[in-house]
Amino acid sequence: MVISLRGDGLCADTQHVVGDDFARVLVDAQGGSEEQFAVLWRDANPALLRYLRVIAPENAEDIAAETWVQVVRGLTRFTGDEGAWRAWLFTTARRRLLDHARLQRRHPAEPLDEINATEEPRSADTAQIALDNLATESAMALVNRLPTQQAEVIMLRVVAGLDTDAVADLLGKTPGSVRVTAHRGLKRLEALLCQAGVTSRAGVTL
Repeated sequence: MVISLRGDGLCADTQHVVGDDFARVLVDAQGGSEEQFAVLWRDANPALLRYLRVIAPENAEDIAAETWVQVVRGLTRFTGDEGAWRAWLFTTARRRLLDHARLQRRHPAEPLDEINATEEPRSADTAQIALDNLATESAMALVNRLPTQQAEVIMLRVVAGLDTDAVADLLGKTPGSVRVTAHRGLKRLEALLCQAGVTSRAGVTL
């Protein structure tokens, strides 16, 4: 997997997407085609597991399984394009994650710091670095060292491929808060990469 974090934008891993065939695949899956549902599952499940293994490493597989059960139950009612599909899938996963946390009496995620309008980053700076061609295991290990909400925002933007507005809706935050959280996470990643002796590739816009 390639994770690329460039400037104020986070570039998703779009190597594995259904693409132009999505509408047909969705209709067939909703009509009961196991083969076409398997296409959706094979496309999205690896990213779903990567997200959950950062946010809930001890229960990632269980939560993923519960998520797909809910997806199967609600699939015929879903409408939308591939972006909406991925947003629905990860929203469902996060709801299952929160349910699981409540059942196990875990502490809720720490709230975002209060964000002033003047704090929202308006342009890229050198703290927002690129992570190019980083092996999946190494990338996930670095992201897993971030504070929970910073890690979750980056995973939803990069791995899930959701845009800022979709992440904001999912987390119940404003788009500005999501951008600031990503900004802070990137600054922390810069420090982690420096410690690991990794630098951004020449020519990357920071």
